[in-house]
Amino acid sequence: MSASLNAVATVATATATATTAAAQDPACAEPLAVLGRDVTVPLVTGGEVTYAALDYAASAPALQRVWDDVAAYAPYYGSVHRGAGYLSQLSTDLFEQSRVTVAEFLDCRPADQVVFTRSTTDSLNLLAAVLPAGCQVFVFETEHHASLLPWTNAQVTYLDAPRTPDEAVAILERALADRDPYGPALVCVTGASNVTGELWPVKELAAAAHAHGARIVLDAAQLAPHHPVSVRDLDVDWVAFSGHKLYAPFGSGVLAGRADWLQEADPYLAGGGASRKVSRREDGGVDVEWHTTAARHEAGSPNVIGVYSIASACRALTEAGFETLVAREQRLVARVREGLADVPAVRVLSLFGDDAPRVGVISFVVDGWNSSHFAAALSAEYGIGVRDGLFCAHPLVRTLLGSEPQAQGECGAPEAAPGERSLNAIRVSFGAGTPDEHVDRFLGAVRELVADGAKWQYRTEEGRCVPLRGASARA
Repeated sequence: MSASLNAVATVATATATATTAAAQDPACAEPLAVLGRDVTVPLVTGGEVTYAALDYAASAPALQRVWDDVAAYAPYYGSVHRGAGYLSQLSTDLFEQSRVTVAEFLDCRPADQVVFTRSTTDSLNLLAAVLPAGCQVFVFETEHHASLLPWTNAQVTYLDAPRTPDEAVAILERALADRDPYGPALVCVTGASNVTGELWPVKELAAAAHAHGARIVLDAAQLAPHHPVSVRDLDVDWVAFSGHKLYAPFGSGVLAGRADWLQEADPYLAGGGASRKVSRREDGGVDVEWHTTAARHEAGSPNVIGVYSIASACRALTEAGFETLVAREQRLVARVREGLADVPAVRVLSLFGDDAPRVGVISFVVDGWNSSHFAAALSAEYGIGVRDGLFCAHPLVRTLLGSEPQAQGECGAPEAAPGERSLNAIRVSFGAGTPDEHVDRFLGAVRELVADGAKWQYRTEEGRCVPLRGASARA
């Protein structure tokens, strides 16, 4: 390793020491340090409060470790793969070593490829672009839109929402067995729901897929930040995830898995980096020889900092110890679920029931409240950031809510499609960087809002529920 790369590694080692120190008894473990942990925000009722970021399922804050690693590398940034200069060579080493780090984090097979993309959505669209001719796709209606929508050039079977993990496996087995023609097939499934947080039976679904001659891709966007993911143990063919949910919000994602479909298809994007050799023909045209490595689908100048940040997050989570991180998060999950259960007006959404294992993602509705209004009050009056809406999983949320109307209150939900009710929910999500105080403040705020109502007046403005300007606190 070069002297400069050693300098970068020195900072990484120092921050790793602090991260590893957090790996301890989960009963007293501290949250991992994240950027923004000391940010204060104004309240409409006066004063300021430390912001409670409880929207990890949308985008998690950067780990301090990741930020330090990126800052240490940034002065040495250079173009990768083709530059003869010192910084280009250093950056190339860092970029390719990041690929190795991600493969180790995912416990990939030796022949698997790790392709760097922009996000989970980009990864799944890449996979959709390389499907072999005649491939059929099977996807549950419960999926995030990133998994539900990319398969525009394939025959897609949308599977009904199961109510137990066993039912999910049975539904998939029937659909795969009955497919006509019985040709190549791909199953796309989430590891953890971005709405309910519930874990899906990925290993069992993979076994069912393979038993029926199909392949399977795991959407690990909500799983990888909360739980170890082993490609080998789960026996999935591909896995996709995003850096911005893995405490590395710098614009990169990953598609990792089997190389054959990737190598046999045209590049996802055509351009420099994907091409190994380009030459003119006698007829005036152009012949192209494409790479057979991951570079085949990484045309253009890659996001080196985004890639390095993902590798840094992978190292940080591994060094902190997933056993400790999972145990601490499960304690927070239990605290939130118990706290919400004590408020009769709150209904937590679930597919598989109260006993289903889950990560730190919980959605709920409150009787007598529109969810947009409730989420706005949490933000404006308590400094708590949650999410409201349908969470880019419209069919699932509508299935979970059924036809239950929500009170309009002062703020309505986002506009519904013609002929449909306006439905939405509230989602609270947290992870390795969440302090206990944020969870306790959230539960206290829910109890106060349900018991006493909002302290401020709100209105719908440009599709969002916001505090009414110039209003005063309610009496």
